Amino acid sequence: MNYKVCGNDIVLIQSDFDLDETLDCGQAFRWERIDKNSKNAYNLSKFDFDKAYKGYKLNTPLLISQVNIGENFGASQITLHNTSEQDFLDIWVDYFDLETDYTRLKEEFSCDEIMSCACKFAPGIRMLKQDKWEALCSFIISQNNNIPRIKGIISRMCEHYGRFPSYEDIAGETVESLAFMRAGFRAKYLIDAAQKMASGEIDLDDISSMDLQSARNSLMTIKGVGPKVAECALLYGMYRIDAFPIDVWIKRVMEEYYTEGLPDCVKGKEGIAQQYLFHYIRNRENEKKD
Repeated sequence: MNYKVCGNDIVLIQSDFDLDETLDCGQAFRWERIDKNSKNAYNLSKFDFDKAYKGYKLNTPLLISQVNIGENFGASQITLHNTSEQDFLDIWVDYFDLETDYTRLKEEFSCDEIMSCACKFAPGIRMLKQDKWEALCSFIISQNNNIPRIKGIISRMCEHYGRFPSYEDIAGETVESLAFMRAGFRAKYLIDAAQKMASGEIDLDDISSMDLQSARNSLMTIKGVGPKVAECALLYGMYRIDAFPIDVWIKRVMEEYYTEGLPDCVKGKEGIAQQYLFHYIRNRENEKKD
């Protein structure tokens, strides 16, 4: 890992990492892209960057920017602003999965023609290792929802509590008291998840170490948590990269390309493969519409 401390910033030279493809691809909902015209408001006036984001891991904020210095994401200069080296090593190295060799992963996946196309389409995707509770809440909220509305609900929730609320905070709420979130039917599911955690019926740390099917079954004892939400909570909140969430886009991929199942080259890493496939099929369809 090639990084250096530059005053209050960490400057990282990293391959296979694009902020747009990683932070705005539907795996996390608390990242906001910063327009270059508003960079003065974020104290970025002295920085030249191609893209920048402000966001959080649970309640730890981060301002991060990128300058592309290599073709096809061979390398990018990533700056983590106002971040100590200790926080970088303790929090952000893990969160951005910086110790995983994505070049090697993409080479393995590219044994399959469709996976090769997907990896080339969005070569800068990385998995985010999110907080377990934050990911579970986020994907409960994501049900039958679109990304702007999901972000809005989570933003209102965090603004109300002044932080991302703990399960103890939510366990004491009612559907009526959570009306400010405008989460609709999802509010009662959040409360049930929080109350089950508060009572000890659900322990996310225990679930993360279970075999995959047992972990799925445990999560699905929460009201409103079906197979997709359980799979997302496992993949994004517990880094169970053998989990494989199936939404309308992945269902289309499976029906069009993998009627007999995923190729052997992604076995054990189906969740990471899913990220490339999801981004590829969704954006390919959007490009066709344009």
